Amino acid sequence: MAGKAAGSGVQSVERVFELLEIIADAGGAVTLSELSASTDLPLPTIHRLLRTLVTLGYARQLPNRRYTLGPRLIPLGEGATKQLGSLALPQLKKLVDGLGETANIAVLDSDMVVYLAQVPSQHSMRMFTEVGRRVHPHATGVGKAILAQLPDDKVRDIVARSGMPTPTDKTIGTMDELLADLQRIRKRGYAIDEQEQELGVRCFAIAVPDAPTPTAVSVSGPISRVDESFAKRAVPLLRSAATSISQEFNGQEPG
Repeated sequence: MAGKAAGSGVQSVERVFELLEIIADAGGAVTLSELSASTDLPLPTIHRLLRTLVTLGYARQLPNRRYTLGPRLIPLGEGATKQLGSLALPQLKKLVDGLGETANIAVLDSDMVVYLAQVPSQHSMRMFTEVGRRVHPHATGVGKAILAQLPDDKVRDIVARSGMPTPTDKTIGTMDELLADLQRIRKRGYAIDEQEQELGVRCFAIAVPDAPTPTAVSVSGPISRVDESFAKRAVPLLRSAATSISQEFNGQEPG
């Protein structure tokens, strides 16, 4: 009897997280019928679980009877984000020690990229991005490395919601240009920000494989130092860092 209860409890937890992930992936509020169409769960079960989530504050029911994520998830997400950033810091420091330029790690949060952690270069002239800053993915190395891991339809949806502002005259400004650049990134295995976020700054970025949320690591600096010869040194080190960070995220011993 106890085994059955334990199994039932685990199943309920799985179902709760399935519903929360469906709501999050929807990018907004969803109806009961939309949830039902996205899962094999019976409608009464969905309704029961949502009622519990709303009571606890992990979901909200809007006046139009749609459901969205609740405010109690915010501190959980912030705590998880800080921990992921902390896990990556040793690898970011290795990148800075090996390359001499600023290293960052960032994740896709809804339709924007958020910087989780940074280790700055020791140069007086260096790249600096505030941790917690949110930027459009199409205009950054980390953002494009992340988008290149997604299907084109998903990329179109993200950009349709977030827009395509052009911080510099070198920023990609159309969907066709973006999709073509993402195809090049998939082929060569890394992304380049060619002064697209800030004039005078070049960035190389690689996606973290098997990350719990779309993630990328990067190095960036002035174009006078971050050139073609720098790229030849940077890409292998970025790839190694991304693999080690993935292992850390997934509870494995870095190789």
